[in-house]
Amino acid sequence: MITEICLYDLATGNVTVALRSPRHLEAPNWMPSGDALLVNGDGLLYRLELATSALEPVDTGFATRLNNDHGISPCGSRLAISDKTETGESCIYTLPIGGGTPERVTHKVPSYFHGWSPDGEWITYPGFRGAEAEIFVCPADGGAERQVTFGFDHCDGPEFTPDGRWIWFNGEQDGAVDLWRVRPEGGTPERMTSDARVNWFPHPSPDGRHVLYLAYEPGTEGHPSERNVELRLMPAQGGKPVVLLEMFGGQGTINVPCWSPESDRFAFARYEV
Repeated sequence: MITEICLYDLATGNVTVALRSPRHLEAPNWMPSGDALLVNGDGLLYRLELATSALEPVDTGFATRLNNDHGISPCGSRLAISDKTETGESCIYTLPIGGGTPERVTHKVPSYFHGWSPDGEWITYPGFRGAEAEIFVCPADGGAERQVTFGFDHCDGPEFTPDGRWIWFNGEQDGAVDLWRVRPEGGTPERMTSDARVNWFPHPSPDGRHVLYLAYEPGTEGHPSERNVELRLMPAQGGKPVVLLEMFGGQGTINVPCWSPESDRFAFARYEV
């Protein structure tokens, strides 16, 4: 398996390969400084310097069984990770941006980090509290969680809009997997896509203009790796999507927030076998 960590330029459509590696790496986050990415691989987290393509491990303490659900606080001082070392199931922790001792956030598991509110006060995540995953929010420093979706067959990929007024997510109902949005306090969700594709992992751009997402071929179950997929872009208020790229990827390609701070580029992973 070859991984390419890539950067897509929204203005030109050009793709730059930031790193080509024989290691299986996933889910790039763009650092607030703009000069590096965070990626995960083999249960650990790494910082990828864009100027040199150097890959340096981030100290995550006891947490050495990370999955690809991680992200960076709006102020740039904290990391959120999802790890099962301590609990046996995915649990959300935060730690200093440069590495350190993880502090537990979610008391119930499994929980999978996906987004931080723009004021840094809340995180959002899917969690299994029964047979199916729904969307939750809780204080970023820990506390009681609040469920914001109900009645879906499965939910994943929640992420706040930059104004904090909405949470976008992918939700399955009656066999169709579409993008939805819901208020952080809950309420009736709004369906934002309705097509034959299996749509996952919506990412609102920091400037509030766009939503990037991953589109699987019709009939795909779950969010598998090693599939032919598309990266699509749609207006933040809804509308017709545009296909930006077709590639071999899926799980690990854009699981978590991946936009540059200026909203002019995004990072993604693609694969060769």
